[in-house]
Amino acid sequence: MFPTSFLRKFLVVVAAAAVLAACGSSKTNKGGNFSTKGLRPPVASCKVKPSRLGLAEKIRDIDERNGCQVTNAWKVESLGSVRFSQPAIMNCGVADPLYTWLEDVVQPTAQRSFGESIVSIDVAASYACRPRNKRSGAKMSEHGFGNAIDIAAFTLESGRRITIAEGWWGSRDERRFLHTVHDRACGSFHTVLGPDSDRAHRDHLHLDLQNRANGSTYCR
Repeated sequence: MFPTSFLRKFLVVVAAAAVLAACGSSKTNKGGNFSTKGLRPPVASCKVKPSRLGLAEKIRDIDERNGCQVTNAWKVESLGSVRFSQPAIMNCGVADPLYTWLEDVVQPTAQRSFGESIVSIDVAASYACRPRNKRSGAKMSEHGFGNAIDIAAFTLESGRRITIAEGWWGSRDERRFLHTVHDRACGSFHTVLGPDSDRAHRDHLHLDLQNRANGSTYCR
């Protein structure tokens, strides 16, 4: 038999070790369980400062120390004439193609489809340290680089909202608008995903600038 004092000290040591192990595990898995193998961080520089394109401010760069990092990070609240439903955290390089797409594709398409302009978009996600499609064990999402934005809806001057969830298969004018802006985002962005890609994107458009080794794009 061990002395009672020895057992008491032993149990205290075991409990302390368990707490430290739990803390270490939590720190290691911060942001979710994902792989970064083969991912290429985006280029940190950009041609135009987001503050010249809309309401935007430079913020402190992000580094979660697990792969998620945003270099040259900005908080963007609007681009051109389009307001965001919530501030979007992105790397500097995303703002210019997003601005160009909104002004040169989205606005003219809205005029042709509805006879009025878009005044705001619903931002479903921007920077987020998580795996792709939130599937544990998948590769880290481009959201983890601040290199992607998810858009769930467009609001017209009249207040009419065109949502991806309903409009993609909705009325003729909404279908035409959403499919056109989706298709014409390809090229400006390296990845464009919508409801036809998979269930994870049934209610939003995903746009990113994934830095692939072969320079290819994927649009679905």
